[in-house]
Order: sequence, then C-alpha cells, then structure tokens
Amino acid sequence: MKRLILVIGFFFQLWSPVLFAEQIVREFSFGKAKGSTAISLEKAQPYLEAQGYGFEFSTEKNVVIDHKNKMLLSKKPFYFSVKVPEGNYKITIRYQGLQNKSYMSTIRSESRRLQIENQVVLPNKVLDRTIIVHIKNPKIASGGIVALKKPRELQKLDWDEKLTLEFQQTNYISSLRIESINAIPTVFLAGNSTVVNQEDEPWASWGQMIPLFFDAEIAIANHAESGLALSSFLSSKRLDKILSIAKPGDYLFIEFGHNDQKEKGEHAGAYKGYSDRLRYFVREFRAKGGIPVILTSTARRSFDEQGHLVHTLGDFPDAARKVTAELQVPMIDLNKKTSMFYEALGVEGSKRAFVHYPAHTFPNQQHDLADNTHFNPYGAYEIAKMVLTGIKENQLPIMEHIVDFQGFDPQQPDDFNTWYWPPSLINSVVKPDGN
Repeated sequence: MKRLILVIGFFFQLWSPVLFAEQIVREFSFGKAKGSTAISLEKAQPYLEAQGYGFEFSTEKNVVIDHKNKMLLSKKPFYFSVKVPEGNYKITIRYQGLQNKSYMSTIRSESRRLQIENQVVLPNKVLDRTIIVHIKNPKIASGGIVALKKPRELQKLDWDEKLTLEFQQTNYISSLRIESINAIPTVFLAGNSTVVNQEDEPWASWGQMIPLFFDAEIAIANHAESGLALSSFLSSKRLDKILSIAKPGDYLFIEFGHNDQKEKGEHAGAYKGYSDRLRYFVREFRAKGGIPVILTSTARRSFDEQGHLVHTLGDFPDAARKVTAELQVPMIDLNKKTSMFYEALGVEGSKRAFVHYPAHTFPNQQHDLADNTHFNPYGAYEIAKMVLTGIKENQLPIMEHIVDFQGFDPQQPDDFNTWYWPPSLINSVVKPDGN
C-alpha cells in the first residue's frame, strides 16, 4: 500500500536521516503494473526489514490482491508498515467504489491515532483521502536520546521507526502514496496518560483522537507518555526532543497535573515546582518562535454519596490558570470542561467514558476493569472535541484547519449508544503505568 519513488540515490539510501531534507516519496499499487514508478504489490507479504515495507501482525491473511481490477481488498482489519525517517508525511489513499453498494472505512496510524473515521465510499466512485502522520524517533539532534520507558515504549508502534497504518472496516484500495512534507505547522503534545497515544484497547486519550479533526495542513506530534509529570518529562529529555525539531509557528500543548500531585520535597506543589516548570516550558518554546498553550488537567471521575463530583486535583488547575494569566498564554480549561461532561453523564453514565468493563469483555481479561482516571475511546473522543472547542475559543490560527467539527457542548455530549469504534487487534488488560 505504499510506494516509493527515490528522488536520490539508491534504495537503501532512502533511510538515511541525513537525506531527509530531500523529499521522500513512496507509492504502492496492487497487482501487476507495467510502466509504473510505483512499487507493485502482487501478493500480500509480511513486513521485511530488508525491503522496508509489508503487512504486520500476520494480517496479510486478511488481505486479497485483486489482479484483474488492480486493487487491495479486505473486510477485516490489517496493518501495513513502511520504513521511513523521522518527520511529517502526507499520505494519500485512493479508494475504489464497488459496483453495487457503498462501504465504510476507518484508518488509524501508528499507536491507534484516529485519522479517517467511517469514511463512506459510494458505488462506482473513486475517492482520494489525504492525511498527515508524524513519525518520531528518540534521537536528539544536539546529542542525547529520549529516555524511553522500558519495556512499554520500546514496544510501541510510535517509536519503531516505521510508519504503520491500521485499516478497519472495509477497504478497497487501488493505490497509496507517502511523501515527506516539511512546510506545515506541527502541534506538539506534552502530557501524561490522559494525552498519550495509548497503544492498547480499551484505553485511549484525547491526543490520539485529535488528528481526525485537522486537514492535511497540520501535523500532530504526540510526545506525551503515561506516568509523567512536568519534572519527569524534562528529565527524560522529552522537551529537549521537541525543541530540537520545533520550528517557528509550531504549537506546544501542555497538560500535566495528575502525577505532579505525587511529587515530594520542599519545592513540590502546585504553586511551586509545578508553576515554575510550566513557566519554563512556555519560555523555552517561545524562544523557538513557537506558540505554547496550557491545558488544565482532565478531572478524575469521583462522585460522593450524594452524587456530586469531587475535585481531586487540588490546586493544580488553579495554578495552571494563574500561570496562563501571568504569561498571557492561551489556556484550554479541560478540568472545567471534563467536570461538566461527567456531571452531564451522571454517576453511572460517566462510566461509559472510562475504562469500566466487566470481566471477559476483551481477550484474556479475567477481572472487571474499573478505572476512573483513564478514558476509553468514546471518552477520549469527547475530550478531543473539548480541546477543539478551546482552540476556537482562543482564536488560535490553527482553527482554520479544523474539519468535520461543528462545535461541542460538554453538557450535551454525543450519545454513547450511537458512537462506533472498531477495536484494534492490539489489546491489553494491563493497567497503564500511572497517569
């Protein structure tokens, strides 16, 4: 599903990071093709490091190559990967309509980042869809390396130096094109498990839902990770990594608080270390010519016996608000918006936004799941809409690139019963390590 046109040198030179300034283009077609510059896939093959592309997780068995019509056909989930260097990539998928009926396709990238949702392909129509995917690696240009969590991050698709696409529902595809793209704004995300690209079902976070709502002129680069506070984000060199690749006009969305609560010591606390570090993030990113945005932490689901929401984050949301006012930084008050959301759903209804599932809902799940901090895909999707609302409220220039979004009121959320998420093949019943 992906094709490569080398604009420089030999095939293996393509992977050299030194050459990333040159445009990289890969294009894939299906069945035998004569006179084409695309890589022609005549059969579904597993990913091979030597050739640098192929199907993952044994899903090649879910794919049929139709040689007569020169299409890839599948009604089951499959993953396809291509080895590429770090950077932003524009990916164009060409869908082919069936003769007699329409169908729907969903595509996610890397660690379950939602890119295309329930795309309807009409009969006898050809449809091109273009998405932007950011690929990252832990190397820092100025020296050093991001301290990835072991083994968690070492196993994630986000860090494997390949571009992976996850296809869900029905897919009839005639070609797939991948090309590097540099001159677009990148929105970097810094945060914890409420922001991170969650690798496994049934967990999800708003950071992996938000790519869906931007056109092909904005890249989302999610550098959040579970269990991190502002201090550990710094000590693991994640801010250094962002600063090493950020350019003027890029954005940094900063959401912390859950794990900052746990810090001990004389300088710990909302109005001490937490506030000082927020100031540091803002100052350093502004020095790069970027636009920082502070988000208050998502609230936890905690109700008292009378059914009133209990606010468990102490002074941290207030401290974030004070820093934004002091430094004149745009702010998105997720703590307030998520609190309204849970109250609107009610004590029992709010469980539908979190990882609350009876035993045996997922493979190998022996026990009930009752997680009141981490979101499921529905909850993450709703919170992504709150972030989009905040972008519009702050009149940030990237609002011009928001698509398929008419606004959102957390007191009138989408109906859980009409929302659909085809589960990924990757799933786990192991609780994420911290917030």
